[in-house]
Amino acid sequence: MMSKTTKTELLSQLTTMKNTHIMTGPASAELRKDRLLRAAKLITENHKAINEALNHDFGHRSDYQSLSVDILTTATMLRHAAEQVHEWMKPEHVKAPLSGMQTWIEQQPLGVVGIISPWNFPINLAFGPLAGVFAAGNTAMLKPSELTPQTSELLANLIPQYFLPDELQVVLGDAGVGQAFSALPFDHLIFTGSTAVGKHVMRAAAENLVPVTLELGGKSPVFIDEDADMALAMARTLTIKTFNAGQICLSPDYLLVPQDKVHELVDTARIFMSQSFPTVQANPDYTAIISPRHFERLVMLLNDARQKGATVISLAPEGEADFDTTTRKISPHLVLNVGDDMLIMQEEIFGPLLPVKTFSKSSEALSWINAHPRPLAAYYFGNDRVNQANFIANTTSGAVVINDVMTHAAIESLPFGGIGPSGMGAYHGVHGFRRFSHQKPVVVQNAEGESNLRLRAPYQDKTAAILAYLRG
Repeated sequence: MMSKTTKTELLSQLTTMKNTHIMTGPASAELRKDRLLRAAKLITENHKAINEALNHDFGHRSDYQSLSVDILTTATMLRHAAEQVHEWMKPEHVKAPLSGMQTWIEQQPLGVVGIISPWNFPINLAFGPLAGVFAAGNTAMLKPSELTPQTSELLANLIPQYFLPDELQVVLGDAGVGQAFSALPFDHLIFTGSTAVGKHVMRAAAENLVPVTLELGGKSPVFIDEDADMALAMARTLTIKTFNAGQICLSPDYLLVPQDKVHELVDTARIFMSQSFPTVQANPDYTAIISPRHFERLVMLLNDARQKGATVISLAPEGEADFDTTTRKISPHLVLNVGDDMLIMQEEIFGPLLPVKTFSKSSEALSWINAHPRPLAAYYFGNDRVNQANFIANTTSGAVVINDVMTHAAIESLPFGGIGPSGMGAYHGVHGFRRFSHQKPVVVQNAEGESNLRLRAPYQDKTAAILAYLRG
């Protein structure tokens, strides 16, 4: 276990790892595959302990949600990379401009990558990036979130059982340690978290010109068009809004719906809840809010909206409280008649609250999306192919999903990442391998090749030839 509390100690550890990486040379395909499979093995062999730690950290975490996303999905990502790494590593041969010359692109490891992972999916968002990091031949230092202390401590204890100190290290600590970590001269740094903290991470990394991948968030919209199946749209939207209690960077953050569809929306939302969550507070399938501070913030967002004129509709089962400070469980809420002055329309929600904004023309909804910071994802429900294409072409977001929500995140062949305030850089599958590799151009010139002859003095005849060419 490595728990470093000062920047000097962290820098010493990073320097040792960097020197080891240089001395041992690029990792072979076999070693990369072995590291990836060891990472998957760590997760699957210890899934019970991980589940228990997650449940403890959240107060209550749905076992299924932990098993499906933090365990199964993550192990699948790592195994997929292990299966493909031989193919990904192959040099990319490109056509040379002159005969006798050879040109190709070598996929070179960067070195030591820093990973700052968040609390909402502590295993997935630590080991998911690690799939690309290890596949690319790098080693890593991991700083897990202090908001999931038992899970982070478990990782710090487990990782030395599966990895050598020069392969993967864990750094435990609070936000101060995280700040020191983000200022280290890594060969690359990936941060997953809020846009506000992402700015600080990027600023700290800039001091050493460390390239960054930022996986942030923002307010991902759900646009329900006139011809959409409302029951389908609400079922698929609320499936994700209730998964992990909406504590997901890709969770739907607000709805855009036709004015005359609001009553249908509310009715179908209630039907979904009665079928999926007949109870919330005592339901093992419903996850708690991560901390009292986050719980209080969500309640504050509801109160602020209500005080500023919104209509708040609780989807709590009949006879149950809307929320409970003891369990830290908040039932889903629809917030109607929202205005721009409400905090719920200004901040990323990260919880089971769903503002509803209405429009009379589809163009109004598109204009609203485009007038605000670019989101991590945008979701569209509607069956007209022209309107679908229009939405894809005329909105800018990290990803677009038509007639579904968050599906893209589980498809390894697609890049996962944001744009603008929702992040920069992407990973997953081969895209993670490329993100954490340096595409190094290689040129091999033969003895008979022209080489740099055209740049060699004297220039008189060469200048005349250029001028003649320019004159046509």
